[in-house]
Amino acid sequence: MQLFDELKTLGQKHIKTDKNAQQSVPSGVWLACPKCKKSVYHKDLGVYITCPNCGYGFRISSRQRLEWLTDSFSEMDQDLQTADPLDFPDYDKKIEKAQRVTDLNDSVLTGVAKIGEQEFCLGIMDPKFIMGSMGTVTGEKITRLFEYATEHQKAVVLFTASGGARMQEGIFSLMQMAKVSQAVYAHSQAGLFYLSIITDPTTGGVTASFAMQGDIILSEPHALIGFAGKRVIEQTMHQKIPEDLQDAENILNHGFIDAIVKREDEKKTIAWLLEMNQGKAGEQPS
Repeated sequence: MQLFDELKTLGQKHIKTDKNAQQSVPSGVWLACPKCKKSVYHKDLGVYITCPNCGYGFRISSRQRLEWLTDSFSEMDQDLQTADPLDFPDYDKKIEKAQRVTDLNDSVLTGVAKIGEQEFCLGIMDPKFIMGSMGTVTGEKITRLFEYATEHQKAVVLFTASGGARMQEGIFSLMQMAKVSQAVYAHSQAGLFYLSIITDPTTGGVTASFAMQGDIILSEPHALIGFAGKRVIEQTMHQKIPEDLQDAENILNHGFIDAIVKREDEKKTIAWLLEMNQGKAGEQPS
């Protein structure tokens, strides 16, 4: 009986020691890759915040991406504010929190950028702003970006990341699909180049409109690309779907995107594509 009590006491000490050890490890030091499921030491993610095992690009803010993507950047339309058209409960608080976290007025950062001597219009959707959801200001900023690019004869590079239309704005959010698409069409009719780069995740109305309207469509490795979510599809079809159905690699195999590019190669790839397509500027379609 004494031996049992001693073992019990020893076990409690071990449990207490383990808890103390866990508390001494800072949160976020080890991360689980959502794709390959392996644990990754945070410093091994590197500058590009990618999994060293499978190449998956962790979700990052638009300003984080901007740090290594361009040589210069001049922001546009940072003062636009949503009017909360449906007076949705606590929506104003959600917007304020997202603005503090991302230092953005809405879920996309837009402006004029340069890589070397190549100047172009750049948009970067932010998954940390209400999951990159598309609201009225999101659509307005992207529309203005394309309109500015058309007026000034510039290419557009747009990084997409979105959970889809923002439910707090209802039909006003869905209307942005048509509005942005019209601006993309006018830009194309002016003979100008549009490069769409899909990041994780890109779903819903963004996938169903401007994400898939680029002259060239690229994706980051293992990005989730789709319209409806996996659970919605399964509940509708009453059957299981393959785990990789909406992975970028499967989408590429079925011809919906043109290539998959790693983050560390994006800057030079963008520069090369802009150079190859700069002759389009100013040309009118016959």
